[in-house]
Amino acid sequence: MSKLAEQHCVPCRGGVPPLRGEALIPLAQQLPDWKIVEEHHIAKTFLFRDFKIALDFVNRVGAVAEQEGHHPDLCVAWGKVDVQIYTHKIKGLSESDFILAAKIDQVYSAGLG
Repeated sequence: MSKLAEQHCVPCRGGVPPLRGEALIPLAQQLPDWKIVEEHHIAKTFLFRDFKIALDFVNRVGAVAEQEGHHPDLCVAWGKVDVQIYTHKIKGLSESDFILAAKIDQVYSAGLG
């Protein structure tokens, strides 16, 4: 599991430029199943046996997001959850986005898939 999952999200107060280009590479390498989209957000689709398990995953991710003070965009459908993460205040990516993604992977690995 990624060392990112051991860290905590840092609140963003804005005024900080989003990560771009080569600054994204070491973070992305730790989360190979996540896709960087236009250097704006990271995305991943999680698959489940049914809607109930997908909804349980969303609720668990919500608890982690609240604990970290950093919130993903979640779209739940039958058998899947699409997750997008970016730092809203800077309209782009920060290290906290990758930390939250690693924590979401841990939730999924806990037996929900």
